Amino acid sequence: MNKKVVLAFSGGLDTSFCVIYLKEELGYEVHSVVVNTGGFSKEELKDIEKKAYQLGVASHTTLDETTKYYTDCVKYLIFGNVLKNATYPLSVSAERVCQATAIANYAKKIGSTAVAHGSTGAGNDQVRFDMIFNILIPNIDIITPIRDLQLSREEEIAYLQQHGVEINAEKAKYSINKGLWGTSVGGKETLTSNLYLPEDAWPTPCTKTTPEIIEITFEHGEPVALNGTGMEPTEVIQQLQALAQPFGIGRDIHVGDTIIGIKGRVGFEAAAPLILVKAHHILEKHTLTKWQLSWKEQLGAFYGNYLHEGQFHDPVMRDLEAFLSSTQKTVSGKVFVELYPHRFVIQGIDSDFDLMSNAFGSYGEMNKAWTGDDVKGFSKIFGNQVMIWHKVNKQKD
Repeated sequence: MNKKVVLAFSGGLDTSFCVIYLKEELGYEVHSVVVNTGGFSKEELKDIEKKAYQLGVASHTTLDETTKYYTDCVKYLIFGNVLKNATYPLSVSAERVCQATAIANYAKKIGSTAVAHGSTGAGNDQVRFDMIFNILIPNIDIITPIRDLQLSREEEIAYLQQHGVEINAEKAKYSINKGLWGTSVGGKETLTSNLYLPEDAWPTPCTKTTPEIIEITFEHGEPVALNGTGMEPTEVIQQLQALAQPFGIGRDIHVGDTIIGIKGRVGFEAAAPLILVKAHHILEKHTLTKWQLSWKEQLGAFYGNYLHEGQFHDPVMRDLEAFLSSTQKTVSGKVFVELYPHRFVIQGIDSDFDLMSNAFGSYGEMNKAWTGDDVKGFSKIFGNQVMIWHKVNKQKD
């Protein structure tokens, strides 16, 4: 009987528990898969592979989805200036969609009878993984040991120790997920409504205090250069993160509504995503029309919310991506940003498509495209219907 299971593996506490449980309790042949979305170094990936084999997996595979993650997903989060609840750049939710899709495709490739993930029963990830597996591999069983057994982290640690696996309990206090579009941090503080994460919980220590000015170049909405050096968008994100994160920029706690209808908190550090979204948005303010900006704000918010809920494979998402891409034709230029400890300031932009061009006038001063009499007539006509409404209703009063 084929009992082959593909496990979404990160090397953390939950997925380490899953390896032992799937083998010892359920009798599965475990094939672990780590999907790299730009958050792991080569050394970290080697350590994860080593740990997987020490736990006893039959095989371990690393799928590098970084470029695909950017092309299929992150790019549109930039185009849409997506910050959920005006705060969170979807660091984990977007990543999970990419990971679940990659794992589903891998499960089909090796002919497994089941897939497994380490999600708990409280958060969004369980829905994202389950739903995408049900869409892409509907005939394959889904196994979720942590959710089904309703385990605490302390119980997981005890179980692993009983099976000869030593876990650093202090390190396991926090659940950390690293990806191209930011890092999430969960722990006992995020389970409350009033506590903030301590300094030692953040993956990147604050080491920079001297302000720096940086220059980000966008071409058709995509980041293509940092400080004058051209590179792939994924490299811009990674290098900007390395440059800005030591300032402590991008640290925050997101409070939101989970897919299953409860409130939740998660810490995150995402210097590059926050800087890029704000830099991109200011460039759009200079290069797009009023109604382009208005519709982008509405559709970008919907795109982000639907993606957050795991609905990446709904065809409406392709329709929204087509709209967002169309708006980026003139979103090209440079944005200047100054970095400080725990904050950044957008200084301004330089673009050939800047609609504040002095060819039509100087901002706040005399313009060259119309006369004062033109404005008098326009103002009278523009308010004509409202003026009539007030006259009619004043008479009735």
